[in-house]
Amino acid sequence: MSEEGYDHAAVERRWQEAWAAADAYRTPDDAEDPTYVLGMFPYPSGKLHMGHVRNYTITDAYARYRRMQGEDVLHPMGWDSFGLPAENAAKERDSNPRDWTMDCIETMRGQMEAMGFGYDWEREITTCEPEYYRWNQWLFQQFHEEGLVERRAAEVNWCPSCETVLADEQVEGEEERCWRCDTLVEQRELDQWTLGITEYADELRSAIDDLEGWPDSVREMQRNWIGKQEGSRVEFDIGNHGPVEAFTTRLDTIYGATFFALAPDHPISEELAAEDDEVAHFIEEVADPDGDEPNGIETDLTATNPATGEEVPVFVADFVLSDVGTGALMGVPGHDERDHAFAERMGVDIVPVVAPEPEEGGDGDAEPEAPDVSEGAYTEDGVLVNSGEYDGLSSAEAREALTADIDSAEFHTQYRLRDWLISRQRYWGTPIPVIHCDDCGPVMVPEEDLPVELPEFVNTTGNPLDEAHEWKHTTCPDCGADAVRETDTMDTFVDSSWYFLRYVSPDLDEAPFDAERANDWMPVDQYVGGLEHAVMHLLYARFATKAIADMDMLEHREPFTNLLGQGMVQLEGEKMSKSKGNTVSPQRIVDEYGADTARLFMMQAARPDTAFDWSEEGVKSTHRFLGRLADTVRSFAGSDAGGVDAGGAGGDDDTDPAARYVRSEVDAAVAVATENFDDLGFDLATREAQQLVGTLRSYRAYVDEVHAPTFDRGLTVALKLLAPVAPHLTEELYAELTGDGEGMLVDADWPTAEVDTDEAEKRRQLVENTREDVRNIVDVAGIDDPERVDVVVAPEWKHEALAIAIDSDADNLVGELMQTPEIQRHGSAASDYAKDLQAEREALRPALAPDREHEALEAAAWLIEREFEAPVRVLSAEEADDAVANKAEPGRPAIDIAE
Repeated sequence: MSEEGYDHAAVERRWQEAWAAADAYRTPDDAEDPTYVLGMFPYPSGKLHMGHVRNYTITDAYARYRRMQGEDVLHPMGWDSFGLPAENAAKERDSNPRDWTMDCIETMRGQMEAMGFGYDWEREITTCEPEYYRWNQWLFQQFHEEGLVERRAAEVNWCPSCETVLADEQVEGEEERCWRCDTLVEQRELDQWTLGITEYADELRSAIDDLEGWPDSVREMQRNWIGKQEGSRVEFDIGNHGPVEAFTTRLDTIYGATFFALAPDHPISEELAAEDDEVAHFIEEVADPDGDEPNGIETDLTATNPATGEEVPVFVADFVLSDVGTGALMGVPGHDERDHAFAERMGVDIVPVVAPEPEEGGDGDAEPEAPDVSEGAYTEDGVLVNSGEYDGLSSAEAREALTADIDSAEFHTQYRLRDWLISRQRYWGTPIPVIHCDDCGPVMVPEEDLPVELPEFVNTTGNPLDEAHEWKHTTCPDCGADAVRETDTMDTFVDSSWYFLRYVSPDLDEAPFDAERANDWMPVDQYVGGLEHAVMHLLYARFATKAIADMDMLEHREPFTNLLGQGMVQLEGEKMSKSKGNTVSPQRIVDEYGADTARLFMMQAARPDTAFDWSEEGVKSTHRFLGRLADTVRSFAGSDAGGVDAGGAGGDDDTDPAARYVRSEVDAAVAVATENFDDLGFDLATREAQQLVGTLRSYRAYVDEVHAPTFDRGLTVALKLLAPVAPHLTEELYAELTGDGEGMLVDADWPTAEVDTDEAEKRRQLVENTREDVRNIVDVAGIDDPERVDVVVAPEWKHEALAIAIDSDADNLVGELMQTPEIQRHGSAASDYAKDLQAEREALRPALAPDREHEALEAAAWLIEREFEAPVRVLSAEEADDAVANKAEPGRPAIDIAE
């Protein structure tokens, strides 16, 4: 210990070594149903940033808390170590991605250890190691056997900077930019591998309702991304091209379909472009799917409306997308704003076929009046008009009837979600285990030949695997002919879609994970990470879990029970970013103030799911508190009173009211902090511990000699409450306080309280209200030197009246109360109090019983005595003058100050 507080570097180093030697964080393989706490594993970018520190402090604090609750806790760490940044960094340094990645991992692991994060490092996984990505390849092949893998030519999102394909989820914003480098995305047609996530679209969406431990915002983002629409498919016949299917959610408007539109890359559009230069020019030069206004070109074709038999013009239109619906749509400008704008631009008829329902209260036989759609579409449901035999039906009735009557129509559910495109044209990823043979086509690599390992890195433009000729050229496993390996690698989200399962058996050679153990330990009880992964990672992990469960490898269909998205760490209101030059180095904070200071400051600054501003003064203030804590424990442990048995709440000779108050505050702190730790409310939990330390210091300053068992228990509880967040210093002080006789704090039991949170908060509110009332009276009356302060507890009949009022639903509360004999006998005082209760009944709250109020106030009297330097008497109503007693109310005692 140093005179300024404590030598944080020595303390942290000493206990990190002690925990490692004791295997303090090892989770036994035979643990049944352990609590699984997991932070999203990081990409090894070189150094930890403050977002990492906050994320992993949250999971570490919660894991430590659950351990002290007596639970087996699985709290592992690994590295999401494939990815384009490592490949680019290697190219820039003329190195290779593996060396760069491993150097980053070594650095970041050392920083995590310096922060005191309690991981079971024996379970560490690194996704770029063949021992891990072998199972990516194996799962790919299992998915292929299940019909979930497909290779097809498709127009894809291409990032020219990263030189790779992006999934739809990786294209951001209206301008469609790369999620990683912000480059404008282009469209290219390539043969690509996809995973059939759409096969699970309905379950992925419906199961969201059961994810009650997830933030509502994340659940809504996933619902919107999956994008379920219920409607009908219907065919329009286009001459020589035959029937073309369109999807619509508004089949009730089909009589108003006055044009038919095709996507620019629809097969018919491409046929037309080959024969018509104007169509080709529109598709290649004019079409702009992201434009503000819908645009198109009329063709020589017409389509037959299956409901009316009329011919309508066919357009190639840029607002029709091939990957939404069927790539074709019926245009109903009277009832769709986009179709309306297009029809106005192209001079197409606009016909209303749905009218608002006639207003109630008028002529019962009133006919619905077709809306004026000349200036804009009528988009609501209503009653059909201009629709032949369907006139008068409601929109819902018409959709049912038309779907039944039109031969080609059928009900259909459509999703916005598209299959997961996993092909990436880059080196640093899992090789896709496929060999291409001219005779046999794509052939899976035999399981006994897995893993297909990456060859040596070739520093070249484009995909380095295309230049790894010796690796690329091989023979077909089926026919033995010359063949080539697939040179695309897997999207790195494949790695993270199942990594949480590998932690249960990271060294298993026979399977990706031990199924029995996974069934015992899954799902993850508490998952923590950034909400930027709300769609991609979390959706893919849910899909992979369901697909694996359907292969009878897992009993669970959801990976994460509870999800917390940690808020950002900001500086002066802006997210910390290297590009903005507003980052704070975690290493500097650890070097200057210690890991415990950084951890405690972050956890007390705000709830973990909200953003907060980094404050250097806040860091210093936290450091000063830890110094005061060290001083308080050290001075007591070194005194004659220190080192007593703290197991009980006090000895038989305990007659000190202040000690009773301290004991009540210890219990209150345990009750409130425990409830908040359960809810991950670390800010409120740590505040309880800090306030308890403040109470102990105030008590020590007030009395000549503290009641040793009470003070010892208070310090022990404070250390335990702070241990999950500030583990190093609390471990050091616990050893000093107990004389090394109690084992390590990391293995200690969580404290218990003799009160619940509700009672603790009532006691505190009572004491605080009373102290505030004394202050107000002293200030208003201008009393400089009070001679005595009397605190009078409300009589029992008022407590009874309050209880009746809270439970009552009578309109006339005064009448009900005055019918109660015990209340009625107090005459006008009772009537006045009843009227007060009637007026405030919406705000009424239960209070402590009279004897509990008296006990609480008597124990807290020393606080008032210390503040006002005057003796305090706590009296029952019967012991006080009636004039004073009549003012007392439950939870708000009367105050009488003598000058």
